[in-house]
Amino acid sequence: MKKPTDRHPGDVLRRPLLTEKGTTLGEREASYLFEVAMSATKPEIKRAVEHLFQVRVERVGTQIVRGKYKRVGRNVGKRPNWKKAIVRLSEGEKIDFFAAS
Repeated sequence: MKKPTDRHPGDVLRRPLLTEKGTTLGEREASYLFEVAMSATKPEIKRAVEHLFQVRVERVGTQIVRGKYKRVGRNVGKRPNWKKAIVRLSEGEKIDFFAAS
C-alpha cells in the first residue's frame, strides 16, 4: 500500500468548477465540483477540502475529463486531460464560494 504524501491542499485542489450542473448539485445534494491535480487521490482530495473549507466530507468521486481536439485554420492541437472531483459533504454542511472573507 502506498504511503500518503503530505501535499499542500493548494497543490491538490486547482479551482472550484462553478457551472450550472455544479450549482444544482450543491443545492440538491450538498455536492461540489473541483478541478484537481491529475495525480491526486480520493483521500488527498478529502483532506484538502476538509482543511481549506472546515467541513466534513462524506464521499469523493473522481473523473478524468478528456481534452478536446481543436483546430485553428489547418493546425490541429489537443487540450490537455484534467481531473474532476465531485465532493459530497455531510448532512448540514455547506461551502459558500462567494462569501466575503
